[in-house]
Amino acid sequence: MSTTPTNSSVPSTAADDRNLVPVDETYIAPSFEDRLAIFWAKNSKTVIALFAVVVLVVLTKGGYELWVAQREKSIAADYAAATTDAQLKGFIAAHSDHPLAGIAQLRLADDAYVAGNYAAAQSSYAGAAATLANTTFGQRARLGSANALVQAGKTVEGAAALKLLVSDLSVAKGIRAAAAYQLAALAVDAAKTDEANSLITQVAAIDPAGQWTQRATLLRARLSVPAATAAAKKDAAPVINFKAAP
Repeated sequence: MSTTPTNSSVPSTAADDRNLVPVDETYIAPSFEDRLAIFWAKNSKTVIALFAVVVLVVLTKGGYELWVAQREKSIAADYAAATTDAQLKGFIAAHSDHPLAGIAQLRLADDAYVAGNYAAAQSSYAGAAATLANTTFGQRARLGSANALVQAGKTVEGAAALKLLVSDLSVAKGIRAAAAYQLAALAVDAAKTDEANSLITQVAAIDPAGQWTQRATLLRARLSVPAATAAAKKDAAPVINFKAAP
């Protein structure tokens, strides 16, 4: 007599095929974890490479900023230690492209101007102007260079440089007014009354409340003085004291 087993101990797996379905971009409804797994499988190398680049950039930037800060501190210390003309010249040679080198040149130029060494002053002013560009100190250096040319007897070149300052609207009004005043003083000395009056008016228009407008008012009074008397008073005309300038 044969018997047929009524129950099987082997479970049926015919209906359980969930793990056989590939999870990729063609999967109809992937979960967030599935999408993340797909993205990582396709882009993991790129993500790791980008992360490494970001870390490298951050570390490099931090290291560079630290180096710059230390370098600036060292340069500032060298500048502070330069108290003689020779030391200033050495500092300029060592740090020719640094703004403090321009300030050092400005100091040398002021000293030379006050001492009446106008050729040396003009050279140093020109160097300072090139280094300091269109900063306030750079503009003052341009003014000093122009006036040093005039004082050295190169009136035409100096006047041309002064006119450039007056017409440059990017220059501070105090510097422009000073340049216009110097041109007015030259016109008074040359007995060019109309030109002098025009320039004096221009000084007042540029900086109405400035010191150069006050000096220009005094300068206008010279226009009514006879030529011989004006020539005698030429040395008493106000001039720019670069040593006291900011």
